Amino acid sequence: MSIAIQKTLSLLLLIVIGFLLKSKLNKEEHKKGLKIIILNIALPAIIFVALLKIQIQPDLLFLPILALVFNLLMLLVGKYVLPLYGIENDTPTMRTLLMLLPSLAPGLSCFPFLVEYLGDEALAWGALADIGNKVFVLILTYLLAMQWYYRANSSVNHSGNQKVKGLLLSMLNEPINMVMILAIVLLGFGITIDSLPLFLSDAVLQMKAMMTPLILIFIGVAAVLKWDQLKMIVALLAFRSGITFIISGLLVTFLPLPNEAAILLAVVFPQSACSFWPFAHMSAVSAMEKKELAGGETFDLTLGLNILAVSLPFSTLVILGVFSSGSYFLSPYHIFLCGLSLMLLAAVPVVIQLIKKSSVRYELSEEEPAE
Repeated sequence: MSIAIQKTLSLLLLIVIGFLLKSKLNKEEHKKGLKIIILNIALPAIIFVALLKIQIQPDLLFLPILALVFNLLMLLVGKYVLPLYGIENDTPTMRTLLMLLPSLAPGLSCFPFLVEYLGDEALAWGALADIGNKVFVLILTYLLAMQWYYRANSSVNHSGNQKVKGLLLSMLNEPINMVMILAIVLLGFGITIDSLPLFLSDAVLQMKAMMTPLILIFIGVAAVLKWDQLKMIVALLAFRSGITFIISGLLVTFLPLPNEAAILLAVVFPQSACSFWPFAHMSAVSAMEKKELAGGETFDLTLGLNILAVSLPFSTLVILGVFSSGSYFLSPYHIFLCGLSLMLLAAVPVVIQLIKKSSVRYELSEEEPAE
């Protein structure tokens, strides 16, 4: 058995352990506590160490721009593709999907595997790319949510500037972004992880070691499959994954990526699960609607929860599949092939729906009385 497969099985075993702990960690505060430790301690520590181990070069600053362009491109694709699945424009379902599907949550679904399979340098690149994604999920999706909220509830007065300022401050105060800024400042003064006092570097390295087991156990605990809407969600996630492989294939083909780790990063980073931040914005909008007694419903929160629940294990399996395949995804041809295969699979529900519609029309035409 290859080393890659054995490593994958060991990671999957941790997810299974998390699944077995569902009955013990069955309260919402249990999951919230795990997430706080991951996002506020383990993940910042691992990113801090990764950044202090490499030389940050100015030419890496294009990574956040690429991630933001990806988010915006996926938003545009969703606007024109979702109606093919029978989802009507300007509905709570459409708005919910447009908020979630273009977003990425690499901290929960991608970064643990980057550090396990590719090392600290690739993780640092991923952390830099995530800055662009953070701009999208923290700021742009909030602005979209507010625009749709006021459109659906025209009687409500428009006053969202303070909230935007609050989101900008929260982005700066987030532990992950704080340690990234600190690490970049330290690097500017020539300080690396080896330059730190032993007690400090030791503590950070121990916090870093918590990351992978905690995140995988969290995935096992948090994965809750609700069968309502499951077929549609899986089809949409398969389409999202397929079009993402196509975009990654184009990047690998036309960009001069320096090594194999960079190629695999371009493949797996966009495969990250949907972000929780857009759902937080949708929840805030829902609370505003209840407070203002507004008549319109901007988002479908139940659908949003189901997408998040399915997206995390779905993305985890895709990313593990890429890393377990050895050098297969280093070839643009194989990346395109996988993307097209997933898009064809995702098209099955659309084809079935079209067949049903044509069948109904045919039956109605048969039942029409002759003149």
